[in-house]
Amino acid sequence: MNTERKISSEKAIRELVASNVRTFAQTFSERHISEFDDPDGTLNMKIHNVFIAVLGEEIQYYTALVRSFDSSLGNMLENLAVSIAKFFYSVTNHVSGPLYSEQITIIAELLEAYKNTQNPKRVSVRDYLLLKNIKNRSKIQEKTHISDYYLFDEESDQHFLIELKIGGDLDNKKARAEKEAIFEQYAILSNTLGKDAKIKCYFATAYNRYGEKTMTTKDFWNFVCKFERGYEIIMDELYKNVDYIVKAKENILYYYLERVA
Repeated sequence: MNTERKISSEKAIRELVASNVRTFAQTFSERHISEFDDPDGTLNMKIHNVFIAVLGEEIQYYTALVRSFDSSLGNMLENLAVSIAKFFYSVTNHVSGPLYSEQITIIAELLEAYKNTQNPKRVSVRDYLLLKNIKNRSKIQEKTHISDYYLFDEESDQHFLIELKIGGDLDNKKARAEKEAIFEQYAILSNTLGKDAKIKCYFATAYNRYGEKTMTTKDFWNFVCKFERGYEIIMDELYKNVDYIVKAKENILYYYLERVA
């Protein structure tokens, strides 16, 4: 990427991050404040934990707000990643096509091997090649997968499938279903595009609950931005706009705690 294009890309990414953060803060605050008198409102429904209630009303609302914030922030980050990716890739939200019975069997066997603690089997590129190089192409079923990210890079003629774990944990119970989904999407694309198509798969997280030692988060955001400083730019712009989120939090807690005190 030349210098002029890098500057243009950085400017676009920064504007998108700033816009998303500010919109998120405003809508998050307005939604919760509008639900203040609603017993079925998000926070009012989350405070009914008798074990937390004994710690006081302030803790009740803080914990409820944090849970709501975590969920809403995750949705915002997913939408942000898609919006950024659209600057650099062709983005599709689904994969449709034929899936063969032999591929379904291979996927099931691989997933069982991965979860068996007595089996040293780990995910490898060869596993994907098994799905591409099947011999029995009978018993077809048509299938559509809603994809987290199906990206096509016209410059390199490469297809990318990404399953995103927004919560930072790549090893929880839902991971099996998401691994199965990305295997099936890969198989469908291989069947549709042909064996010579360049397809890469990523199982990623928007942030790493164990810190950044594994570079998982940086790799994801740098890839989406198609820019080696993508993650750095996003975090820098986030810090510049974090006061909007802090103010939203203060406004919400004012209504639920101080306003009625």
